[in-house]
Amino acid sequence: MPVTVTRTTITTTTASSSGLGSPTVLGSPRALTQPLGLLRLVQLLSTCVAFSLVASVNAWLGFAGHWCMFAWCFCFAVTLIIIIVEVGGLQARFPLSWRNFPITYACYAALFCLTASIIYPTTYVQFLSPGRSKDHAIAATFFSCVACVAYATEVAWTRARPGEITGYMATVPGLLKVVETFVACIIFAFISEPSLYNSKPALNWCVAVYAICFILAAVAILLNLCDCTNVLPIPFPTFLSGLALLSVLFYASAMVLWPLYQFDERHGAYPERWKDASCQRKHSSYVCYWDRRLAVTILTAINLLAYVADLVYSARLVFVRV
Repeated sequence: MPVTVTRTTITTTTASSSGLGSPTVLGSPRALTQPLGLLRLVQLLSTCVAFSLVASVNAWLGFAGHWCMFAWCFCFAVTLIIIIVEVGGLQARFPLSWRNFPITYACYAALFCLTASIIYPTTYVQFLSPGRSKDHAIAATFFSCVACVAYATEVAWTRARPGEITGYMATVPGLLKVVETFVACIIFAFISEPSLYNSKPALNWCVAVYAICFILAAVAILLNLCDCTNVLPIPFPTFLSGLALLSVLFYASAMVLWPLYQFDERHGAYPERWKDASCQRKHSSYVCYWDRRLAVTILTAINLLAYVADLVYSARLVFVRV
């Protein structure tokens, strides 16, 4: 459903622009000579170089290496599909809403490359011995950073401007939905060990909060990507407002309960890292339980702030049918 990002009268009906005042030329090779087209070529090249450098020396073993390789390959493949669709003018035949898909993907890709640019050097590259493999890994990290900046630039260029009719995913609340689901996935990775939360009902509630809010946000994204917001039994704006409010309340409870039961000695937890026996292990790819608990606490706070901002910005949207 198209939206306008202010309460004022809608002033434009264009789909999107590059952010530099020149619209993207679609259905022609000239699309690649426009600012947004050139930016996507940078994305394509940087992700291709990143995974090629790593693959050439087999420097992607272990969980961290596999995750980073997946991130670069996934971003390369989807960016290539987007370029082909735009050069061939195939937007009308694309199965997802072209008003929402490119910016949704660009936001996810920026987050993918950001995490790869952090995880790869900190958990993998620094443990490599000096030589060709390490040089290639360092260069891959550089190109991953370039890709991250390129995807973030696309998001900045194509996001909704005040008074513009656009897809929901181009608005601040739409982009925050991407951040919320991505952060939730990272939380799931850190709580993959059931022993972190199975012992106390309060911690089980926190896990339920992460799962429920993730599912609801993912549903909101999918409804927009599939252009089927009208299938809900309630108006879509009402669904979004209720989702944001419910998520704020749920995450607020998790923000209190998770650190309380994970770091308070009265609940059998360890307030200091050195007291946790699992943190005595030293391994490049191992994250001890105390560090996992701290990471989840920080990520819970980040998502709570994201949902609060989502709730505030959602009040500024005006939904229109076109």
